[in-house]
Amino acid sequence: MRKTTKKKIAPIIITAAVVLYVAPLILMVLAAIGGMGAEAGIALPIVLLYAVLGGAVIIGVIRALLQRLDEIDGGEEEEASRY
Repeated sequence: MRKTTKKKIAPIIITAAVVLYVAPLILMVLAAIGGMGAEAGIALPIVLLYAVLGGAVIIGVIRALLQRLDEIDGGEEEEASRY
């Protein structure tokens, strides 16, 4: 196994764990929206905000993963360790 492959395992596992944790929460919030019906009232914007924030967390974590993988492929850590 290449040295860079070992460094990629942890970020991928953490990203998968966060997505697997947050995605069901978003689905539950969306199910709650569906169950509210016409009596949603003031609660609907708050519940939608939770769903949007959960989606933002997932997008942010995936973006951070992609940036980290680019850093690993670019060898930035090896260059920094020389100094």
